[in-house]
Amino acid sequence: MVSPFDELPGILNVVSGYTGGHKENPTYEEVCSDTTGHYEAVQITYNPEVFPYEKLLELFWQQIDPTDEGGQFHDRGLSYRTAIFYHTEEQRELAEQSKQAVAASGRFDGPIVTPIIPASTFYAAEEYHQDYHKKNPGHYKRYRKGSGREDFIDQHWSDPVDTEDLKQRLTPIQYEVTQNNATEPPFHNEFWDHHGEGIYVDIVSGEPLFSSTDKYDAGCGWPSFTRPIREYNIKEKMDLTHMMVRTEVRSKKGDSHLGHVFDDGPGPNGLRYCINSAALRFVPKQDMLQEGYGEYLQLFE
Repeated sequence: MVSPFDELPGILNVVSGYTGGHKENPTYEEVCSDTTGHYEAVQITYNPEVFPYEKLLELFWQQIDPTDEGGQFHDRGLSYRTAIFYHTEEQRELAEQSKQAVAASGRFDGPIVTPIIPASTFYAAEEYHQDYHKKNPGHYKRYRKGSGREDFIDQHWSDPVDTEDLKQRLTPIQYEVTQNNATEPPFHNEFWDHHGEGIYVDIVSGEPLFSSTDKYDAGCGWPSFTRPIREYNIKEKMDLTHMMVRTEVRSKKGDSHLGHVFDDGPGPNGLRYCINSAALRFVPKQDMLQEGYGEYLQLFE
């Protein structure tokens, strides 16, 4: 539950820990024993002017199975139950409204059992639990997939693709790249030598993917970036086509084919995100606020 909120504009800090129980300063082993009454939880410090509480709630519901009162996916036990812990009456009311909206959405077959509980003392977890998705990215990604969480989220929150609508909205090359994993020709695409200041968003879903601050000329003929705006917005898949072993990158929400990521980049992580221009739409810095991407202006401060 850390990675979905991490790196978002307006999110100041996300801490893993324990809350809701009766044991002071519990250890991870004690919490997992289901004798402390604690939930494993995250405490989020945020700027409501940039990232309002309603958006926190919206993102929270999209990460869990709210119909499961015995744990989450492969993690079973009381400490793995879901809950929202509110600090103010306004938060409680907004949380109740969001719970009702999820129940009325028809996305889930069973009743919504996630409780909304007054916040109590929060105990930070041991240091090795903090930012686990960054310290152990391989294990984290495998477990997120293997536990069933990722497939559950895709099943319940991905909107069905309207093929005819996409064919009307996209150019032929945009459709072939994003929907059929095609590759556009190098040096003959819109953004390979583009130098404007702004962000690049998914041509299908509009989700923000890359920033001009991380763009560089890799000499390959396609737009290249050292990193995405948020790792969470990118999905990686093994690609064995063309008798090669590569890592495909796709957008999280739109599930658009974007390109591939390689380990020959100049950035601190040594990565090169080689992306098809046809999968992207550029939003200039001066238009970001008007187009609803104002929170990402902090990338250029």
